[in-house]
Amino acid sequence: MIFLAQILLLILGLIIVKNIVIAVFFYREIKTAQQKDPAAKSFVEILLLYQGLHALVAYRVGNFFYRIKFFFLARFISQLARWATGIEIHPGARIGKGLFIDHGMGVVVGETAIIGDNVLLYQGVTLGGTGLEQGKRHPTIGNNVVIGAGAKILGNITIGDNSYIGANAVVIKDVPMNSTVVGVPGRITKQEGKKIDISLDHIHVLDPIMQLIEELEKRIEKLEK
Repeated sequence: MIFLAQILLLILGLIIVKNIVIAVFFYREIKTAQQKDPAAKSFVEILLLYQGLHALVAYRVGNFFYRIKFFFLARFISQLARWATGIEIHPGARIGKGLFIDHGMGVVVGETAIIGDNVLLYQGVTLGGTGLEQGKRHPTIGNNVVIGAGAKILGNITIGDNSYIGANAVVIKDVPMNSTVVGVPGRITKQEGKKIDISLDHIHVLDPIMQLIEELEKRIEKLEK
C-alpha cells in the first residue's frame, strides 16, 4: 500500500510539474484563449480542459522531434494528439505564437502549412493540399487571421495579414491583406470599399454575390429611368 501511494504521489507530482511547464511556456496562448473565448472562465480551466491548447502542446513536442529527423516519433506523437483531441496537426507544419483553436474538432493542418502569429481557427478548418505534388503544397496563413468553422484553405496559397475567412468558405487562391472572404469558391467581400471589421461577429459578413446582384439592380433601375 505504501509503495502504491508513493507511485500515485509521483504521478500526481509529474502531472503538476507538466501543467506548470505548460502554463509558463504557453502563457501567451492561454491568455489569447481567455481574450477570444467568452466561455473561458479561468486560466486553470483553459490549462486543464481546452483541447486546442493540448493539441498545440503535442505539436510543439512533435515538431521538435520532426526538426531533428525523428520522423516516426514525431508522427506518433501527432497521432496520439489526434486521438485525444480530434485535432490533427502535422509535426512538420510551422506555427507562430498566440494560436487559438476554438472547439477544434476536425481541424487539420498539413505538413508544409505555415501559420503566423495570433491566428484563430474554428472547428472543422482544413489547411490542406490539392494533389500529390511535392515540396510546399499547403497554405501560408498571415498574422491576426480568423478562419471560420468548416473553412477549407487548399494548396500553396497565401492568406494575408488581418484577413477573415468565413465559415465553410473554400479558398484556392491568394487572399490579400485585410480581406474578408466568403463562399464557394471564396470571394472577397467589402463594405463601401473597405474591409469589414467583424471581429468574431460572423452573422454580419456580407455575401459578395448578393452585393453584385444589388449593384446590378441599381444600374438597371438607373437605366430604366
